[in-house]
Amino acid sequence: MNAGILLIRKDHRVLHFNQKANRFLGTHLRLGENRKIESVIIPADRQKVAAAIEQVFSTHEAVKNLHVQIVNTSGELQRMVCSIDPLLTGQSDEDAVSLSLNPADPGPGAHTPDLDLASSEHHYLLEALPEGVFTINTQWRISWFNHTAEKITGYSREEVIGRYCWEIFRSDLCDISCPLRTALEKGRISMDQDVRIITKQGKKLSILVNAGVLKDTQGNIAGAVETFRLLVGERIRTGPGLSRYTFSNIVGKSPAMRHLFSMLPDVAASEANVLICGESGTGKDLFARTLHNHSSRRGKPFVAVNCTALAESLLESEMFGHEKAAFTGATNSKQGRFEMAEGGTIFLDEIGELKPDIQIKLLRVLEQREFERVGGTRTLPMKARIIAATNKDLPMAMTQGSFREDLFYRLRTVPLTIPPLRERPEDIPLLVEYFITLLNKRHKKKVRAVSPDVMTFFQEYHWPGNVRELERTLEYAYVFVKGATILKRFLPASEEFGRRASARLIAGRHRKTEPSRQNIFRALAETDGNRTLAAAALGMSRTSLWRHMKALNIQ
Repeated sequence: MNAGILLIRKDHRVLHFNQKANRFLGTHLRLGENRKIESVIIPADRQKVAAAIEQVFSTHEAVKNLHVQIVNTSGELQRMVCSIDPLLTGQSDEDAVSLSLNPADPGPGAHTPDLDLASSEHHYLLEALPEGVFTINTQWRISWFNHTAEKITGYSREEVIGRYCWEIFRSDLCDISCPLRTALEKGRISMDQDVRIITKQGKKLSILVNAGVLKDTQGNIAGAVETFRLLVGERIRTGPGLSRYTFSNIVGKSPAMRHLFSMLPDVAASEANVLICGESGTGKDLFARTLHNHSSRRGKPFVAVNCTALAESLLESEMFGHEKAAFTGATNSKQGRFEMAEGGTIFLDEIGELKPDIQIKLLRVLEQREFERVGGTRTLPMKARIIAATNKDLPMAMTQGSFREDLFYRLRTVPLTIPPLRERPEDIPLLVEYFITLLNKRHKKKVRAVSPDVMTFFQEYHWPGNVRELERTLEYAYVFVKGATILKRFLPASEEFGRRASARLIAGRHRKTEPSRQNIFRALAETDGNRTLAAAALGMSRTSLWRHMKALNIQ
């Protein structure tokens, strides 16, 4: 017979083959090796052959004229026409199929089109691209490989020209869903496909792939082209690791963050009061908890008080506690936050919003290290360390008379200033990787990275909500992402980002002004009456804006 014949069992293993098949496949097959037939077919065609074998076994009907490609005895790619016929014995455990291979003869004078990109006008364009670019001809051999492709894969151009693409990239998609196969066989473009490859040095990388078909001047298919680039964050995963740039759960490698990391151990070990300053969303509470967890008080309570979340009438009672019948509704005695934090740390967030009468009482506690419950006469010792935080400009508040100077200096024995996210864009890739790891566990997904255009957008955006806004943006994307990469279409609408950015610009104009009636009206007008955005523009919390509006009789 002129055909190469192979007998295939139900598990797709080769049971026997004739001499013709042996000549086609050479050393690829040896009797007794128990190799699967898919191992001698090129990766792009393996799924097609496997599906055809399953079809014959299930329907007992032959499959004819299946076009596949094999690597012949000379190491060259050869097109074959394959037929699969059932061989039934009547005993299902002994059933097999015969697979015949015949060379696909293109006929005399047939032309296999190709493109010589190395000598074409496109050469300089391909070399200048910041993405890896390579092309293959219709025989699946690499015909062009640019400089960026060399840098990413570790292979030189001389090493890859003329070799099969799957030998170089060793991708996890070669057997399943090859983008180049889609381009060559269906003429379709593949966009933003997440692919894992193995470099020459054996390192696993994730790349984002685009692939399309190449045609010559006569319109004949000449091959396919693929462009690829590293997924943002890949350098982090293949480098020394994120742990180099973290302190507890705080992430950053910018000079400002590294300076803070160098200070934190000494500050945590001391008993000094700490004042943490920074815009909303920068993580002031995270720094406070980190200081507590690395101090000698870590086995004792960490008690947080948000000075804007409690009504004025209840704030003193919440902080210092009250005795029974101290005021209407006080049916029982109650411990305050200072008592609850005994031996540990009390964190006073938004300290700049305290009213003058509470400031005086807090100053007395700091100076005398003791306090009384509301309505009580018994003096209680203050045994907690105080860490305070604010997003307000306290020196400006002191000049305006809204914050006591003596309290300010009592609180800021050690000042820590957290820079806003827009001033440390080099930290954004690290934060993205950190949140992806966190959100994968929370949402039980396997996202690997954000696309390069998303990362570019992240690093150019001003982030008025800082790290908290970045986390919420990624969590929003997790609602819609299905694959391994967060693309730009999964982010909140662009007008939402624009609205936030506008609020930040408004904030720049209003933040250092007294929240007068006129300034409040202007901020509300510029934010379309949105009190949350207006409060951010004025550099205060929404509750504080409400208090000012009430005091100024603004409806």
